[in-house]
Amino acid sequence: MAMIPSFNSYIEKSIKENWDKDALTDYKGATLQYHDVARKIEKLHILFENSGVEKGDKIALCGRNSSCWAVAFLATLTYGAVAVPIQHEFTAEQIHNIVNHSESKLLFVGDVVATTIDKEAMPALEGIVYIPDYSLVHSRSEKLTYAREHLNEMFGKKYPKFFHQEHVSYHADDPEELALINYTSGTTGYSKGVMLPYRTLWGNLDFCLEFLTKRVPVGSNMVCILPMAHMYGLSIEFIFGFCRGLHLFFLTRLPSPSLIAEAFAEVKPSLIIAVPLIIDKIIRKRVFPIIQTNRVKLLLSMPVISKKVKQKICEQVINAFGGNFYEIIVGGAALNKEIEAFLKSIEFPVTVGYGATECAPLISYSDYHDFVPESCGTPVKGMEVKILSDDPVNIPGEIVTRGTNVMIGYYKNEEATNEAIDKDGWYHTGDLGTMDETGHIFIRGRIKNMLLGDNGQNVYPEEIEDKLNSMAMVNESIIVQNKDKFVALVHPDMDEANSMGFTLEDLEGIMEQNRLELNKVLPPFCKVSQIVIYPEEFAKTPKKSIKRYLYKDVF
Repeated sequence: MAMIPSFNSYIEKSIKENWDKDALTDYKGATLQYHDVARKIEKLHILFENSGVEKGDKIALCGRNSSCWAVAFLATLTYGAVAVPIQHEFTAEQIHNIVNHSESKLLFVGDVVATTIDKEAMPALEGIVYIPDYSLVHSRSEKLTYAREHLNEMFGKKYPKFFHQEHVSYHADDPEELALINYTSGTTGYSKGVMLPYRTLWGNLDFCLEFLTKRVPVGSNMVCILPMAHMYGLSIEFIFGFCRGLHLFFLTRLPSPSLIAEAFAEVKPSLIIAVPLIIDKIIRKRVFPIIQTNRVKLLLSMPVISKKVKQKICEQVINAFGGNFYEIIVGGAALNKEIEAFLKSIEFPVTVGYGATECAPLISYSDYHDFVPESCGTPVKGMEVKILSDDPVNIPGEIVTRGTNVMIGYYKNEEATNEAIDKDGWYHTGDLGTMDETGHIFIRGRIKNMLLGDNGQNVYPEEIEDKLNSMAMVNESIIVQNKDKFVALVHPDMDEANSMGFTLEDLEGIMEQNRLELNKVLPPFCKVSQIVIYPEEFAKTPKKSIKRYLYKDVF
């Protein structure tokens, strides 16, 4: 590991080289330049140092994306403390459990979280810091209270004339040193603390800098849609963006498709990192209604002009995402096949990557020029991938990986660590996949999600759901098993239903027609016996995966 440089040196270098450039903006709010970020980091370092925080101590952060969250995170790592990002969607009880389990010394909280947590439920915590202005919500330490009250005075005493580039000097980390503990999003109902050393952050950053730098100019813009408490958003949007010298915009509130589309139009990002749900909703709501007219369909059927029509459509779709990006990288789940096929048909610059919290997160990615439909790229630099199957090209097997990006293990959970990482260092993802001769990986589903047909065949519910989600009035769906039958729970597109004046009886009739059409394209052993309308959106993790475990016993 001697060849891996200090991760913090990249943060230090970016701050110094981009000193007077715009760094972080809360969308519709204030902007921090790189020198402002450095100044705030230095003040937090003074606060840490004078309140007794030592290198290796845990500091938890829980709040919506914001410039101040980003600064607190950078300050934690560059001080040499261990960051514990907590997803703000977690319940108060989950937050308490993570703070206690991680033995965090300080907790940074956003405005909403500050009103829900109970300090008495976190007895070992020395202080709670309010993210928007770094004021103290609660302190159990006289040193912390004094340091916060006299922080500006201490900063002025340390830097009586000015604070400039030469004063920026950060903790020189070791590759195997623990950088952060990221608690998984709980799709199985139980969170585990993933221990990520600095080498994993460096591995992801090094890959992004090597493969995306030429495409993303210094000083260009990026909209941070994904929660920074999740590794996909943290590594690929924030850490890469900051270390590349980009101007990052945080939405600071729930990123609805309309807000995201508005931000894209205004900010004009040079790169877009997204989950499928965001792309799906923007395409279906803003693009399909324009192009799925009889006139456009007629033009597309004419071979002489269809290419020009597709080019025009592609321009319109690109403009729907701001019109200035190199490519859209989708991760967290597969794109809907209908949406993916449409985007490929118009030669739209989209690609799909694959990863896991345990790999901080990258396992595979391909540039959109090398994107193979329905795949999720090839193994990234520093990572090996293999399929545990006698015929990896044709027969799905578990995807395993090892390399620079793989975690140390789960915090205080040796049993779970030994289950996940075998004696040869392979991390077992729990995903089923195949790999073609060119190294492109194809996800076939989760081992835990796999259902068994009545005559023993393996049924992958995601493949059925993908087809169903493209049908009339279907917003989202889950396939569950009721004895030996497969049943689809469907949450309809209620906006569309209301606008059309559809009753529940109308929707049931549409869903029955969908079921008949769906079964025509499914093998006999996995036909759907019934579609049940589900009135609410399904509960989701922060990366917008449905929490399947909540619905498996619905019958």
